[in-house]
Amino acid sequence: MRVRHRENRLTPSRRLSQGLLAVPIAIIATIALIDLNSPESIHLGPFLVTAPAITASFAGPGLTAVVGALAVAAQVVIAALHGGVGTPNHEAQIAAVVVISIFLVVFRHALDRHEQQLDRVRSVAVIAQQVLLHPLPHRIGPLSIASVYIAAEEEAQIGGDLYAAVPAPGGTRLVVGDVRGSGLPAVDDAAVVVGAFRGAAYENLSLPGAVAHIANASYWNMAQLAETDPQYDESFVTALVLDVNEDDHCVRLVNCGHPPPLLLRDGRVQTLEVREPALPLGLVIVSANDYEVETFGFRPGDLLLLYTDGVIEARDHSGIFYPLADRLATWKGTGPDALVEHLRTDLLRHAGGHLGDDAVLIAITKASGPVRGAAASR
Repeated sequence: MRVRHRENRLTPSRRLSQGLLAVPIAIIATIALIDLNSPESIHLGPFLVTAPAITASFAGPGLTAVVGALAVAAQVVIAALHGGVGTPNHEAQIAAVVVISIFLVVFRHALDRHEQQLDRVRSVAVIAQQVLLHPLPHRIGPLSIASVYIAAEEEAQIGGDLYAAVPAPGGTRLVVGDVRGSGLPAVDDAAVVVGAFRGAAYENLSLPGAVAHIANASYWNMAQLAETDPQYDESFVTALVLDVNEDDHCVRLVNCGHPPPLLLRDGRVQTLEVREPALPLGLVIVSANDYEVETFGFRPGDLLLLYTDGVIEARDHSGIFYPLADRLATWKGTGPDALVEHLRTDLLRHAGGHLGDDAVLIAITKASGPVRGAAASR
């Protein structure tokens, strides 16, 4: 049995706060020494309020109150040695330090409560994202999968990008998509698409039938919401739905206005462009006959990369878009996990640490296995 021992260690933030505490204490000591060694006509005591003000910027209300009390005590000592505590001038200075210190403690307490509320909101957002976007399993049959969701806003943690994977007859079906817009409306549209995608899996629909089912669910959801919010009339979802079968070396896909996948094979990058991309989801009522499945080779050792436009539309300080295909071609590592982490780090470096839109990266490889009746591939 493995037993975990709880160690009483300070968190990095608390250690930092205690280390910075030396700064306001030094300010109090310095001001007090200078004031005591200056003529009585010179009053530096009011500057003592800088100590609790600085403390409130990095510490909680408790430490702010302690530093404020030290500042008041220093002001009392200065008053006692410079004419007496009871003089009107010194009484006013002491009162000013007391009042400002109390104000800073109250302000810091209110700020801490606000930060705690924000932390709870962030926690709810993370849970909501996990419910909407179940983490893709690391392995499905012969497929090895790695994925990452990069939120444009750290506070949000969730947006309109979506992905999911479900079992399909003879293989695995995946979807990756991007809702036009942001905020709660985009989250709602993404939830409908992911729910319809998962629901279609239990009906064993064909790939075109599944895409039609998702598209119609998205359309009816947007049509209902547009009755109360006109902005939904302009909403849509770009999506890529694909099947990776276990009995051949092919990937079959339907592209609904989404950026095409990239296939890395022997150091060369191939863009899996379809001949006729379908309309984005949610614009019109469709049927399975409106979609054409296109087939591409996907052999063991190949690496398939799915992504959203937040990746290729990320700009650097010069306004240059992120060159995803070029960066993929120069990658010398192995495995989907290493690739996703490499691209995530490189993307954030290119964009200066901040993306203008949410981004998803999904890397897939396939283990070698028997091929029975493999379809022709391009």
